[in-house]
Amino acid sequence: MSGPAEPPIKLLIADDHPVVRDGLSGMFAADPDFTVVGEAGDGSQALRLADAARPDVILMDLRMPGMDGVTAIAELARRGNPARVLVLTTYDTDSYVLSAIAAGATGYLLKDAPRDELLRAVRAAAAGQSVLAPSVATRLMNRVRSPEPEVLSQRELEVLGLVAAGSTNREAAARLFISEATVKTHLLHIYAKLGVTDRAAAVAEAFNRGLLGTSREALPAAGSWRGPLPRRLPARVRQGRARPG
Repeated sequence: MSGPAEPPIKLLIADDHPVVRDGLSGMFAADPDFTVVGEAGDGSQALRLADAARPDVILMDLRMPGMDGVTAIAELARRGNPARVLVLTTYDTDSYVLSAIAAGATGYLLKDAPRDELLRAVRAAAAGQSVLAPSVATRLMNRVRSPEPEVLSQRELEVLGLVAAGSTNREAAARLFISEATVKTHLLHIYAKLGVTDRAAAVAEAFNRGLLGTSREALPAAGSWRGPLPRRLPARVRQGRARPG
């Protein structure tokens, strides 16, 4: 006698394009191994549905309005949600790949993946296995073999400068006229580029590399700082008590 059938894999689809969501939902619904438990148009909605439906796997786009995919992945990890996140996007640049993986993504696929490959990837993700698109795997291998320091963008320097000065994410967002979620995304990119995991380490590493200077001197050519810089590393950062991201 054969054993009991495995329950279908519960899947949540997060993408800001309705046509993409409909296509993915129809494809997975046609396979008895899967059941689509929800569709989200942005990161915030994905978080709400993930808490309510408790999916096994979340197919997560990265560039979405409001809360983006990387921020949503990091928030899922912070909440301890057990869902595996499989990124499905059109972007395979280092900044996107590294930020998503650092935030907690189980795998990273591109939207041109064949149907059978995508089905296998979701099954693998549900089983806890890491899945990477060939181009993404090649990028990661090349980075390990020949690591090159990444330069922070002008906006990332501005965000990090405000963090070093003691600003909260909300205060930094108000100063830069961007959303708090965008500030969090910039911080995740900064962490990936500097090889750190938190705010205090990012500020310390930036000062060590001379990215923020030692007084009110100008920043390097990667970007120009238009506001005041701290004369020295804030005491709470030196003592490891920077505000959490």
